[in-house]
Amino acid sequence: MKVQLVDYQASDAAGNLTTSLHETGFAILTNHPITPARIDESYQAWGEFFAGSDKTDWLRDPKTQDGYFPFKSEHAKDAIAKDLKEFYHVYPWGQIPPQLEDITRALYTDLLNLGITLLGWLDDALPDAQKTKLSQPLAEMMRDSQQSLFRILHYPPLESIVEQGATRAAAHEDINLITLLLAGSKPGLEAMDRAGNWHAISCDAGMITVNNGDMLALATDDFYPSTKHRVINPDAGANTSRYSMPMFLHPRPEVELSQGFTADMFLQQRLGEIGLKQTT
Repeated sequence: MKVQLVDYQASDAAGNLTTSLHETGFAILTNHPITPARIDESYQAWGEFFAGSDKTDWLRDPKTQDGYFPFKSEHAKDAIAKDLKEFYHVYPWGQIPPQLEDITRALYTDLLNLGITLLGWLDDALPDAQKTKLSQPLAEMMRDSQQSLFRILHYPPLESIVEQGATRAAAHEDINLITLLLAGSKPGLEAMDRAGNWHAISCDAGMITVNNGDMLALATDDFYPSTKHRVINPDAGANTSRYSMPMFLHPRPEVELSQGFTADMFLQQRLGEIGLKQTT
């Protein structure tokens, strides 16, 4: 599985990124415009939040899905055991602790703008057969969208006894168009190739991992496939906290991904499948 390292500033960046996303569903972006200082400051500030006692004051709103989600809130689609993580959902309109407001909003905007640029690259590389089937260009699907989700994840050190089958993040595909993942504080992310083999994804400081989501795969007839990935449990000697920050780019709710099937229909269905929304 050859996931390409893509220098964002290079003249061939667009071609390299779209080729990697077409062939593997993943790419790794380097030399991008988001400063290491902003990323480091965000990790430090959110680490203090998860270590604090007042995080439960910011419990998620079950209707809008913004706020703090306690440990074992979510499971992967078709999985039984809950993932071994806690996390916080940030939306442009959502609740956020005051001490985290400025830096988090700034990082959200940086990642959103970068993601829309990358979607433009994906548009340009689509063959005509897939391009003509889109209800609108991928980048245009994001115009005025208030749905993109910035998720701050904390994987605590594992307890001595772990429920059978429980992992930090069970194998899954993302829901959205594309995901921009700021390098995790520790290793653990793996992606599956087409033969079913798992491969570690680099987490070097400053890198951004880009991967396709199920909405993108549906809209492009799998020209950009959604690749299964997971976060494995650490070895006993490396049993420490792990943090990561993915930005999930979601189109406007009314955007059609396929004929008669909107982004909101897809999202609501998947939220029920992963245990974040009650289904009837």
